[in-house]
Amino acid sequence: MTQLPLKSLEPFAISSSSSSSFSIFALRRGAIAPFSYLLFSSIHHLPSLRLSIRSTSTVVRAMASHIVGYPRIGPKRELKFALESFWDGKSSADDLQKVAADLRSSIWKQMAEAGIKFIPSNTFSYYDQVLDTATMLGAVPSRYGWNGGEIGFDIYFSMARGNASVPAMEMTKWFDTNYHYIVPELSPEDKFTYASHKAVNEFKEAKALGVETVPVLVGPVSFLLLSKPAKGVEKSFSLLSLIDKILPVYKEVVSELKAAGATWIQFDEPTLVKDLDAHHLQAFTQAYSELESTLSGLNVLIETYFADVPAEAYKTLTSLKGVSGYGFDLVRGTQTVDLIKGGFPSGKYLFAGVVDGRNIWSNDLQASITTLEALENVVGKEKIVVSTSCSLLHTAVDLVNETKLDDEIKSWLAFAAQKVVEVNALAKALSGHKDEAYFSSNAAAQASRKSSPRVTNEAVQKAAAALKGSDHRRSTNVSARLDAQQKKLNLPMLPTTTIGSFPQTMDLRRVRREFKAKKISEEDYVSSIKEEINKVVQLQEELDIDVLVHGEPERNDMVEYFGEQLSGFAFTVNGWVQSYGSRCVKPPIIYGDVSRPKPMTVFWSTMAQSMTKRPMKGMLTGPVTILNWSFVRNDQPRFETCYQIALAIKDEVEDLEKAGITVIQIDEAALREGLPLRKSEENFYLNWAVHSFRITNCGVQDTTQIHTHMCYSNFNDIIHSIIDMDADVITIENSRSDEKLLSVFREGVKYGAGIGPGVYDIHSPRIPSTEEIADRINKMLAVLESNILWVNPDCGLKTRKYTEVKPALLNMVAAAKLLRSQLASAK
Repeated sequence: MTQLPLKSLEPFAISSSSSSSFSIFALRRGAIAPFSYLLFSSIHHLPSLRLSIRSTSTVVRAMASHIVGYPRIGPKRELKFALESFWDGKSSADDLQKVAADLRSSIWKQMAEAGIKFIPSNTFSYYDQVLDTATMLGAVPSRYGWNGGEIGFDIYFSMARGNASVPAMEMTKWFDTNYHYIVPELSPEDKFTYASHKAVNEFKEAKALGVETVPVLVGPVSFLLLSKPAKGVEKSFSLLSLIDKILPVYKEVVSELKAAGATWIQFDEPTLVKDLDAHHLQAFTQAYSELESTLSGLNVLIETYFADVPAEAYKTLTSLKGVSGYGFDLVRGTQTVDLIKGGFPSGKYLFAGVVDGRNIWSNDLQASITTLEALENVVGKEKIVVSTSCSLLHTAVDLVNETKLDDEIKSWLAFAAQKVVEVNALAKALSGHKDEAYFSSNAAAQASRKSSPRVTNEAVQKAAAALKGSDHRRSTNVSARLDAQQKKLNLPMLPTTTIGSFPQTMDLRRVRREFKAKKISEEDYVSSIKEEINKVVQLQEELDIDVLVHGEPERNDMVEYFGEQLSGFAFTVNGWVQSYGSRCVKPPIIYGDVSRPKPMTVFWSTMAQSMTKRPMKGMLTGPVTILNWSFVRNDQPRFETCYQIALAIKDEVEDLEKAGITVIQIDEAALREGLPLRKSEENFYLNWAVHSFRITNCGVQDTTQIHTHMCYSNFNDIIHSIIDMDADVITIENSRSDEKLLSVFREGVKYGAGIGPGVYDIHSPRIPSTEEIADRINKMLAVLESNILWVNPDCGLKTRKYTEVKPALLNMVAAAKLLRSQLASAK
């Protein structure tokens, strides 16, 4: 067998053998090298797959394969640690760039070695791909002091995180995922200029390594539709009116990519799956008509994902000028298959997203082949490309790093690295070279999952089914409940609280790690956690906060912590997924029916309450958030799983109440995130999501105050569903989004429950002054009654340092007291 240099990989070829080894290239040395070897070399349930590059005399021509995007955080969170080290001043920009370059090269080479033909570049980001696009266009708000030239880390990270003098840009959820993006701020006066050459530089970087890539850009129309008018700009301002201003920069980028040797370019236009009117659709036609001459000589892929493309959008998309291929999510967008069968443009490529980029279950290969063969009959054998449904950014990186998952559950899973192999195995099978042993192994794993007794609990299923006959509301209205609660709690006007977590120090993480590894006794662990809780309680009393929290020192993550104590969940060691910037989460895997074997938080909450006479909140994560922030089983409807979780949390709420906890917070941070992207599907979701929350607390007494918390989403369009949750108090993100939450109250929405729109952004190291916070509270008082307003940060404090937390909370309490005094004087 002759191995060719990477630059000779055209076409890619794969051979199969009974051997479980891989023939791979020598890999770049360095910190990422072990991952480079492991990524495709030891996938336990692929006994027959052997990848190699053969000389053209023995080549097996596989159907083309494509990856929309890949996780950039690293298999062991290498980028996270490099970023945080750089931000802390412990390492240089060169150090950060070295880690990034190693990650990129490792990913590109692995995809080439696995046989992927369409390998993406420019999907790597130091923070967020929409922010990258804004910097490419020079769309920098004036407050950051950019004076032209190539945008560097100082401006880039100030936009993402804020700095000592100016706040960060707004951050919100990327469609209906748990990934967040930085929202560009645009105005009619903006002058756009080519200010970041990242896309071209990374294409050249890959090419120098011998890997031909497809540069990926956020498409011009989606970029504008995902942006917002800058502060002070009229609400009626049309962002799409800027299309003619940004296209010249796109043309420059495309021209440079062509000059650098690119043959394909991918524009991500995910907004095409949303409900767009004729004006929006016309913008796509206009933009790509304008780009047509610049794109000449290139193959152009327009990629969509996360849902079905509506019929009118499909018609617009498939009529765009200068476009060679169209990418569709055929996992979440199953109805798109019917649109394709109803008519697909002759001679164009279909990038068929049949491998799920948002969940960790192994692909049902035979079902995918059936779908692909049906599409092949429509578009032609040479024009179908096997792809992922969306970027693999939303799944964990590599199953090979999971050493503690049991073999049965592990056989049901595929992380990003394994999905790359699945894509190529499907492409190979479609071209008539099916790896029978690999497909057989996959079929056995699918059958094992369907028949495993650990998946099903009949009692849980019956209890969840019985919920459908009632809407589970508390019997007394919220106004009467608040009166009863105030008599018991005796809180001041504008009561202060925090959202739940306090800083997670290195010592705290070490104690939890050592206890989990059985290096310290349970007695020593409890003693350490008790000491930390006492410290947090004392700090809050010194700051004079009214309703306290215990700081959650015993918790690793707000979802994982609960999942570890519920049945039906499995956990990873390195199943990290990027949420924003350097922030990663490790979603639990819900593989079976969910129940609560025993109380989960009562011990710690009652311990904390015993340390103070002030109210101590019991802290729980709500069912919708546990659902949306987990990898969820795909063998039953999501709402059925959610109802099961709701029953488990209901048991916990009632046990907390019996133990004397009179304020209980049930966080639903992810409720808005799960909202479907199409209007026609929203009501069904909101009905079962809100119902699930009400199930958790419908049985408590009037004097027990139920709080909930939501963060970093646009809530204005679901405010009536939030009211329908019937919580006594809701705390909600407000500061980073320019207080646009308050606009719904200005427009006449009446809210009778307690509400705490956050008064400062905890995702930035910046410390707000007392005056700034007081000004924010005054803006709230202009639209909300003083007797329902709470004062609190935007979110939990676990990611911040005590040197930031103490002065910020001190200023927050001082601002609340200042306003109380002013309100009392006014009376």
